[in-house]
Amino acid sequence: QVQLVESGGGLVQAGGSLRLSCAASGSIFSINLMGWYRQAPGKQRELVATITFSGRTNYADSVKGRFTISRDNAKNTVYLQMNSLKYEDTAVYYCNLVQRGYANWGQGTQVTVSS
Repeated sequence: QVQLVESGGGLVQAGGSLRLSCAASGSIFSINLMGWYRQAPGKQRELVATITFSGRTNYADSVKGRFTISRDNAKNTVYLQMNSLKYEDTAVYYCNLVQRGYANWGQGTQVTVSS
């Protein structure tokens, strides 16, 4: 059993910044992939960024240069630093952890960017 708890969402003006955190607990194995996805109203859930246990990152084109994903393996925590936020970044952001072929999801945290 894996639990993922996100925090850090909120309301911010366009151009502002937010930092999301996701703490994983339970049966965590050392080889895993952590990441962030988001889902806007009426749209499908989409990849934002992922990071391997060794620190290799991958970003959606829409957030490259603005968002930075990082992780603290000792704390089983993944972060998403979001800068230069745009209205279209408004969504529920979900933390994801994949290990041994199984995907675990957090409950989501709302990010709202006002224009």
